[in-house]
Amino acid sequence: MSRPPLMTHRMPIRPRYCECDPMGVAHHSAYPIWFEIGRTELLRACGHSYADVERDGAFLAVTRLEVSYRRPARYDESLDLETSLVDVGHVKIEHTYRLLRDGELLATGATTLACLDREGRPRALPPALQFHG
Repeated sequence: MSRPPLMTHRMPIRPRYCECDPMGVAHHSAYPIWFEIGRTELLRACGHSYADVERDGAFLAVTRLEVSYRRPARYDESLDLETSLVDVGHVKIEHTYRLLRDGELLATGATTLACLDREGRPRALPPALQFHG
């Protein structure tokens, strides 16, 4: 996406031993987990939590996940994850991600999340998720 993000949050990530293969390279399955941590911390930085959103009857389901791996992340490296909110609709939220090591781009990603009610039907985003930049 070429439009500027509505907001960006940066946080440290350090690959844990259990997230790596026998050669010390972070497994591809760890990246979506890190992206979820990034989304959670971006929301927390805005003064809200997923737990509060869910208590209010709104649930976020990933409907699209993309990851592009450029360079390997390794066990116990100090990395930075940039999570950007790039679009908010009536029932969806889109994020992009950049994983960096000392400024070097290791991976990029994107997700789309749909807001659902307790029965799994689409519902409007609650006020805590209606970001306007």
